[in-house]
Amino acid sequence: MATTGGKVLSVNVGRVREFEYDGRPAKSAIWKSPVAGRIAARGVNLDGDDQADRKAHGGPDKAVYAYAVEDLRWWEEESRRSLQFGGFGENLTTEGIEVNNALVGERWAIGTAVLEVSEPRIPCWRLGVRMNDQMFVRRFTEALRPGAYLRISAEGDLGAGDEIRVIERPDHDLTIRDIFRIYTRDRDEIERLLAIPQMSQSWRGWAENWLQKTKGRRAEAVAPTCY
Repeated sequence: MATTGGKVLSVNVGRVREFEYDGRPAKSAIWKSPVAGRIAARGVNLDGDDQADRKAHGGPDKAVYAYAVEDLRWWEEESRRSLQFGGFGENLTTEGIEVNNALVGERWAIGTAVLEVSEPRIPCWRLGVRMNDQMFVRRFTEALRPGAYLRISAEGDLGAGDEIRVIERPDHDLTIRDIFRIYTRDRDEIERLLAIPQMSQSWRGWAENWLQKTKGRRAEAVAPTCY
């Protein structure tokens, strides 16, 4: 039975922007702004949204990024600065749902779309640029508040004010925060990732390669790409 988990406060999208980083030209679409009306969720994106490097960002397992307003407010107190919806590059600013404690494979019905929780956001230098703080990536990692990427399981449209209804929860206990914690701190728990059928191929490959590496076999553990 579906349960109401919260609601969408803001839908945010952004196009690729050019800027200078460390003296060199760079591109990113991490700057997201709230949009009004109904927005289509289809393919690997929301309409009007983009990623600068599709090899590292976006794709089916990272089609939509959700971040909770509760975490955003925590960061406002922590950093003593005002943060706007979309400030973390999130597509959905949510309220009332435990984004970081969502289970991998959990499904959310929003508007006429169905989204599936897939993996945590791994921060990279672009987040530091967005926050104008070179140390922010480390602070973000230590806070264990990564937010969740979502797959588009059923195409549809959504908008600010929509309820988030949790329509399916898988039979395991691995959360988005767990994956992030295992990746950043507790790699002795990596085998937990391999037990989850809904785990993305990039994370499954990373876990398998890491285990092979620690067992002395020839394998290079390649980390999942950041955003």
